Amino acid sequence: MAAADFGLPRHEYPRPQFTRPDWLCLNGWWEFEQDPEEVGLDRGWHHGHPFSERILVPYPVESRLSGIGDRHASEVVWYRRAVAVPASFAGRRLMVRLGAVDYATDVWWSGCHLGHHDGGHTPFAFEVPAHALAGASVHELVVRAEDRRERAQPRGKQYWHPESEEIFYTRTTGIWQTVWLEPLPDLHLTEVRCRPVLADGSVRWRLALDGPRAPGAAVEVSVWQPDGPLYGRLTVPADAPELEATLIPQAEAAASLQPWSPEAPNLYAVRYRILQGAEVVDAADGYLGFRQLEARGGQLLLNGRPYFLKMVLDQGYFPDGILTAPTAADLRRDVELCKAMGFNGARKHQKLEDPQWLYWCDRLGLLAWGEMANAWDFTPRAARRLAHEWAEAVARDANHPALVAWVPVNESWGVPNLDGDPAQVAYLDALYALTKAMDPSRLVVANDGWEHGGGDLATLHDYEGDPAVLQARYAQLATVLAFRPSGRALYAPGRGYRGQPVLVTEMGGLALKAGAARGGHWGYTELASAQALLERYRAQVAALASSPLVQGFCYTQLTDVEQEVNGLLTDRREPKVPLEALWAANQLGR
Repeated sequence: MAAADFGLPRHEYPRPQFTRPDWLCLNGWWEFEQDPEEVGLDRGWHHGHPFSERILVPYPVESRLSGIGDRHASEVVWYRRAVAVPASFAGRRLMVRLGAVDYATDVWWSGCHLGHHDGGHTPFAFEVPAHALAGASVHELVVRAEDRRERAQPRGKQYWHPESEEIFYTRTTGIWQTVWLEPLPDLHLTEVRCRPVLADGSVRWRLALDGPRAPGAAVEVSVWQPDGPLYGRLTVPADAPELEATLIPQAEAAASLQPWSPEAPNLYAVRYRILQGAEVVDAADGYLGFRQLEARGGQLLLNGRPYFLKMVLDQGYFPDGILTAPTAADLRRDVELCKAMGFNGARKHQKLEDPQWLYWCDRLGLLAWGEMANAWDFTPRAARRLAHEWAEAVARDANHPALVAWVPVNESWGVPNLDGDPAQVAYLDALYALTKAMDPSRLVVANDGWEHGGGDLATLHDYEGDPAVLQARYAQLATVLAFRPSGRALYAPGRGYRGQPVLVTEMGGLALKAGAARGGHWGYTELASAQALLERYRAQVAALASSPLVQGFCYTQLTDVEQEVNGLLTDRREPKVPLEALWAANQLGR
């Protein structure tokens, strides 16, 4: 698949949880320029300056699909394109929306600076002022992206050195998710937050508005059952910038409530409307699911019943697009492959994935863990950066029913001295508290793998290759708490086990020797054949499933990623062992 094969790449609506009918996708070919000397600002590249190359948005500079494919791209890059605003957008407020740009971004419209955003994984938008729209039918959109090779920048697995090695991979510079225009009425919804309550079938709403609110304006929210009938409707006066309300369904609808689970991913349709008398001022569509994952008595309960998590680690890398999936169908395919192998969940690792992936988790039934892309070093600036972007991430994804757990930090990344620096322990506690404050409905693992602070689960990373050792280690609580994964204490100073469910959230890492034999390629445990890999996988799953303590596992990993070849699939999503055999092995996981 080459860049030239695409007409309008990634043309699906980019925000599947909150859709509007009118929008203009700006993906496609843009003018492009690298700025290694960082002279563009001084020389006025933001307006009227032609660039010498072309790039296919939304694929990152380093990717083959971008048409550039420069894995040594400069730290500053520029994008430019002409935009013809559709006549149907006239008379409405115009927003320029960007799904994700790595890392610091400035945007200009016909020479007018629209704004600045920091954060490489979260969406942002700027309004085009009316004076910048006047007097022209075609406008100039310019984006400048700055992506420093800093260890204190939230970057996940993107390496700060030129070439990939060990557990670090090719960087993603610049635009890597969809860019689009959206026209909005003067009064419109800017954010909706729903919290379905399984116990009584109610839905708690927080609705944010922007614009002048005329007397009598109201917000109406309607919810339909999966088979079509109205589930419930509420109407609240639009008399404040933020509204809170609870939808109480009709008794008959509540009695027939259909919970969401991986085995039965029931979704309810939602329509939002702002009404001014009989006139519909604004309208958008979404969906929700009723489900509850809770930690109680050392167990995980999904919708009130014990549930064993069988997850796979998914790093979301694609050989042609790097962090950007070539098509939305590729994201759907990854979810389908997880389910075909018998997994009921996926831990998206060190990446805030494209919302289309969460959409397919919701639709097809796959539990998801949301995880921040961490920095590597701890500084006050790094702490501010990560906390800010993490709050944006929680706000972006909090309505997805498939998402059941948040992981702001993995393996002490960005807090490497928890044992000796009280400030880092306090920061870990603060991230846990921030996440719980924003979303008390989900489980939070403040530091996945070891050195836990506050947290709702006791999670361990254990790449022990011998199933007998695994079985002995997890047979009783004393040996679990005594284990030091990668030589690290299980808890940070002053913290300890409080009866949380125990999960092994990284394990396995099995690789074929033939794949690992290539220079620089590796896996945690190397095996001679596909059959040997399958047998070892089956034995490891059985060892953990036999534990009276372990409530789930996460296998490393779904696909090979560059030099790390311990995927159950190749990076091209080709199975190394039969999918049905993996499915059967995962049935051992209770």
